[in-house]
Order: sequence, then structure tokens, then C-alpha cells
Amino acid sequence: MILEMKVPSPGESITEVEIAEWLVKDGDYVEKDQAIAEVDSDKATLELPAEASGIITLKAEEGDAVAVGEVVCLIDTDAQKPEEGGREVSKKEEKATELPKKPEKAGTAKPPKEAASYAAGAVSPAARKILDEKGIDPSTVSGSGKGGRILKEDAVNAVPSMGSPGGGSRTESRAKLSMLRRKVAERLVSAKNETAMLTTFNEVDMTAVFEIRGQYKEAFMEKHGVSLGFMSFFTRAVIRALQMFPSVNSMIDGKEMISFDFCDISIAVSGPKGLMVPVIRNAENLSFRGVEAEVKRLATRAREGQITVDEMTGGTFTISNGGVFGSMLSTPIINPPQSGILGMHNIVERPVVRDGQIVVAPVMYVALSYDHRIIDGRESVGFLVAVKEGIENPVEHLMDGDLKKALEL
Repeated sequence: MILEMKVPSPGESITEVEIAEWLVKDGDYVEKDQAIAEVDSDKATLELPAEASGIITLKAEEGDAVAVGEVVCLIDTDAQKPEEGGREVSKKEEKATELPKKPEKAGTAKPPKEAASYAAGAVSPAARKILDEKGIDPSTVSGSGKGGRILKEDAVNAVPSMGSPGGGSRTESRAKLSMLRRKVAERLVSAKNETAMLTTFNEVDMTAVFEIRGQYKEAFMEKHGVSLGFMSFFTRAVIRALQMFPSVNSMIDGKEMISFDFCDISIAVSGPKGLMVPVIRNAENLSFRGVEAEVKRLATRAREGQITVDEMTGGTFTISNGGVFGSMLSTPIINPPQSGILGMHNIVERPVVRDGQIVVAPVMYVALSYDHRIIDGRESVGFLVAVKEGIENPVEHLMDGDLKKALEL
């Protein structure tokens, strides 16, 4: 029986996908549930599993955009699995077992193509002097004299290369953007063009967080199996700030503003296929341990290409940590249809004033980009100040005065 494999719907509102890569070759024998292809939608990269065992015939090529429900391959379920010795080899095995090309017979090998060389005396002394002053290789100049001899006039008219005079490589490559990358680009441009986006900044003294992590990080890891990182502190601080300034936890829908009594926090993660933004659902109900465990789970799934569309849909606010790449300061772009995004940055020891004394402290610059159509300056600045308060005094503002209870130690 010939089974027609059709593109399944990867999520609501998605009408087509792109064949990113075939993981098998035409004519291969595939097992049921074996991953046979990677497909890109405008939200994620997903694996396409074989629906049955048999010999596969591909009906689409890599890079093709195919509609949901369209046939992409056929599987002959009556075909017998080939013996081990006669099995289909994978692409990697094919390259590894590829026989070397036979050497050409002596005297028949073609010499490599090189720039034409010039014989002694083919450049007049006057021309050579001018070319040396210009830094031009005589082999790159066409001579107008007898036998191609380079004359003074040729040297005078010769124009030096605007690039490297050494004639280095000047190749270029061209690759099609994935559907996910194209969708990200569209959303970023849309956010810039369709929102009244502004960014406000502040600086945060990380001393208190450093002290807590230094004292309890090992015990936290030993008991919970996850690291006590910065994301749990910032997530808890953001949740507190969103509850204080609910307009930041809102979005515009036509002529209406939708506000949420829950906090679904999107976290920006750099994956192999580009930027992924998985969502921590009802983050307001999670402890420090719960936030760290969920961040680790979602980040791992995003980086391994296992994240699903549902896991990246519906956040109410985004946190982006450019500091892991060394960013000192940036203006993050809103993740539509959300109305706010917090940008975290690197932590650098800087001089600060405490009690009239200049001391050195670990400081992070933070940025809040927001949609000014529904968030005013009072709310945006107040929100960022609330985040700063939570990070600089976490025991009081984020842990209800009981540090060990909050960390579940």
C-alpha cells in the first residue's frame, strides 16, 4: 500500500510550512515515527515523523513552501526492509565511504588557473617604477606594447584596486532566510512601525543578589537540582512590578485595551534557528525554584529545536537577557501584541555612592521598551523603579522577609 504523508497542522492560524531539511534520501527505508524531515513554520521548527515503515519517495524539495494538508512524500508500506548489508546509507555515511577520485595520468593534469605571469623585460623600467609607486602588481595590468609589453602609458592609466592589493578572496554566499527568521523580521518591523515605542533606562545594584547567590547557590542546587540564577530574581521582580502597574501587563486590540490578571512571562532564547520566545505560564504562582526549573526546561527545548508553537504563544510581557552575550545597554523591541519588554544587560563593577562614600559594586543597566499608546511615562518609570527595588532589596520585596522559606531550603 502506498501511504500519502501530508503536512499536519503545527498550530492555529498556520497555513503553510517550509521544508527546512530532509533527514532521509529518496528511496530510503524508514521506520515508523522516525524523524524524516525538519519543517519551519512562522513560529517554530518542528520534526516530521514517518507515519509508517517502508520505502520513502520524496515529493517536495528542501526550501519548498508547502500548504498544510499537502502531500510531501509517499511511503510504500509493502516494501521489505533491506538486509543490513544492503541497507540505504545515510548522507554522512555516503560521504565517509565515497571513493577518492582516480589520479590523472602523468602529463595530463591541468595546471591550476592562475593570473597571467609576465616574462622578464615585459614591463618597461618606467612602467615598473610607476606600478611600484601605486602598489599595483604588474600581472594585473594589460600591456599595449608589442607582445603585451607594459608601457609607461599603461602604468599611468592603471587604477589600483580599492580592496586589498594582495588579491585576497572576494567570494560571497547567498542563503534563503528560514520561514521563522522571515516571520521574526516581519514582527520586528511591525512593532517599530505600528507602536509608539519608547525606552526608559535605570541601573540596578546587584550586590544583594550576589550575596544571596554566593551563600545559598550550592544548597539550592543540591536540594532542587537547578541553579539559582538571575532569571528567577528578575522574573519575580517583574511580576511584582506588573501587579503594581497593570497597564504594562496589557495590550491593544483594535479600539480596546485588554488587561490580564495573570503574568505569562515570555523569555527570549537564542536557538539554532533564530530567536525563540517560550512562555512561562502563570509565573505569578511559581516560587524561585519553579521559575528556575521552567526557565531551564523551556530554554533547553528551544535550543534543541523541540519547542512547540503552543509553548511560544500568548505571553503578556517579555524579558530579554542580552547580558549573556556581553551587551552593556540596548533598546529591546516589543514582542507584539505585548506592550512591554524588559532588557537585561551585563554586570560590571562600577563606582556607586553609598552613605556619602564611593564604593565599587556590581551594576546592571536595565531598559524597558513600552508602547506609549497605553503606557504613560509615570507607569513606565514606576515599573522600572519597582523592578530596581525588588532586585536591590529582594528579601523584603520578593521573599516576604523570609529568605530560606522563599528558596525552599
